[in-house]
Amino acid sequence: MTTLLTRAELEAGLDHIRASPMESGTLEMIVRRPEVGEREMLDEGVLDLSEGLVGDMWQRRGSRDKITGDPDVDRQITVMNARCAALVARDRGRWPLAGDQLYVDLDLSVANIPPGTRLQIGSAVIEATTELHLGCSKFQTRFGWSAVLFVNSRVGRELRLRGMSAKIVTGGVVRTGDKVHVAVDGEF
Repeated sequence: MTTLLTRAELEAGLDHIRASPMESGTLEMIVRRPEVGEREMLDEGVLDLSEGLVGDMWQRRGSRDKITGDPDVDRQITVMNARCAALVARDRGRWPLAGDQLYVDLDLSVANIPPGTRLQIGSAVIEATTELHLGCSKFQTRFGWSAVLFVNSRVGRELRLRGMSAKIVTGGVVRTGDKVHVAVDGEF
């Protein structure tokens, strides 16, 4: 069993997370969620404008936040900082339990990637949205209450430690190891 970290131990990892690259990082892991509770780590994935990560349950799951139950395009893809995933999960094999699809070594903070900012990963382009992504009861069960408090704290929200919600603006293929480029003035 993996030992859960205390809030102080988690906060001791903030400097390492803050040292994430700001302009160009790396796609460290791709995770598809074919069904509730299932995870598949992929070397390559396809990001599709209507399906999200092809084979992921995002579209079939719909949204609890909308009256219609239609999938929320602004939450089509969730991206988590790989350094934060490594810290809370303690073991790379446990990263997928966070429930995100893309894990990147990149500064995902609101200051670095405000809503509307585009990221190029492989041949795909995604855009950060305003939708919050916070630690929930599933995250608490998997990583502990201290981890939820850590990612949901003021600093955690500013750094988007729990992850960043995004939508796909250009479909394409993404591969583990691909560079992740942040658009500057709309250019990559």
